[in-house]
Amino acid sequence: WLKHLAPRPRSVERPRPCSSGRIRVAMADKLKSLPFINDKNNPIGWFVQGGIEFAKDSQRLVQRCTKPDAKEFKKIAVACSIGFAIMGFIGYTVKLVFIPINNII
Repeated sequence: WLKHLAPRPRSVERPRPCSSGRIRVAMADKLKSLPFINDKNNPIGWFVQGGIEFAKDSQRLVQRCTKPDAKEFKKIAVACSIGFAIMGFIGYTVKLVFIPINNII
């Protein structure tokens, strides 16, 4: 009954990274054999195909993203800090206006 607690050998846990392409192709072939998964009119197919499209779009986005250089980072940091200051000033002003109104009521 303690078999499930014993450590498994390393080779059984998961395939090596170099074979991931072959595994993906095999999984894609299995998905193609199930027609309801590829049909976007079926709720399961809509969910699966939406997830696949999201994964592809996310992968494309991550591949295109670049790390900002120092000038671009400084520009973003200044814009964010100005935004924080403006929002803080608005919040402070609203709080300052509503304190006397709440005391009157």
